[in-house]
Amino acid sequence: MQLDERDLQLLHALQIAPRVTWTDAARILRAGRSSLVARWTRLRSAGLAWVSAQPGAGYRDVTLSLVEVDCLPGKRPDVLRAVCRDPRVVTVEESTRGRDLLLTVITHDLPELTVFLLDHLESLPGVARQRSHVATRVHRHGSHWRLDALEPAQEAAFERIARRAPKGPGGRVPAALTPLIQALAQDGRASAADLARALGQNPATTRRQLQRVLRSGLLSFRCELAAEVSGWSVSSTWTARVEAADHDRAVTALASLPELRMCISTTGETNLAMTIWTRSVGDIQRIELLLGARLPFLRLRDNAINLRTPKRMGCMLDATGRSTGRVIVPSALLPR
Repeated sequence: MQLDERDLQLLHALQIAPRVTWTDAARILRAGRSSLVARWTRLRSAGLAWVSAQPGAGYRDVTLSLVEVDCLPGKRPDVLRAVCRDPRVVTVEESTRGRDLLLTVITHDLPELTVFLLDHLESLPGVARQRSHVATRVHRHGSHWRLDALEPAQEAAFERIARRAPKGPGGRVPAALTPLIQALAQDGRASAADLARALGQNPATTRRQLQRVLRSGLLSFRCELAAEVSGWSVSSTWTARVEAADHDRAVTALASLPELRMCISTTGETNLAMTIWTRSVGDIQRIELLLGARLPFLRLRDNAINLRTPKRMGCMLDATGRSTGRVIVPSALLPR
């Protein structure tokens, strides 16, 4: 499917403000409201773009970890199916360089992660070994990555709308709102009217419940793109070591890379992990040379290309990286 400049502008807008109203989006993009709805419907139906739900507050209230999994010979497909079904595993990547799978796991807390790693993953048939890297801080995640298709004034206008998103004191969300959260995880742009129809509820009641969930800070939203849409079709995961005194300036410098999609501090022998999106395999060496010149104190330990991503933030993808429309709702999004 060929995307034109209007498509890319719409996607960039939704990266900044995933739940912007169509009326506001049409005003800023100088487009017709119905034409924007039609564009989004076309992109979403083709699996090229979707809005997913993720833990709010910049992952501060959950435990995130990267888990490397080695599989027994011939058992990778079985293990892959099992971890994709697990709601604690939000992203699954098939990797190169010494590991079969790389999992992004998000749990409510460390005890829940412990149960997953020691009781469930270790006993999964076909798993030979696993190595975990627990995030101590999340510096950058997929919500920060941009297409760069908007004019500066348009980008600023969408940023202002994003800052007006419902905010409140937080607090616990009752378990009775679990169906609403599950519906939002299926479609992060669902309106109160959409949710009321899907849940068979009174629209006014659903509107109040939606505001409560949004103000709780439990969820945030991200416009995800298939690799063929982004133009950055090669994903790789890097690990590095930096001394404590150089940590903050290393993170600041890394954040300036347009290719950087994710950066976290971790436990273990390496204390930084990054996901880099590039336009070609050859760009990986260019970034290695760039980091060597700009950050001589950063010790790169490994980088591995992610060959396929069958699951991203709960959304199941096909072999080309398009959304299948099937979502395994991450357990960290749901009230305990």
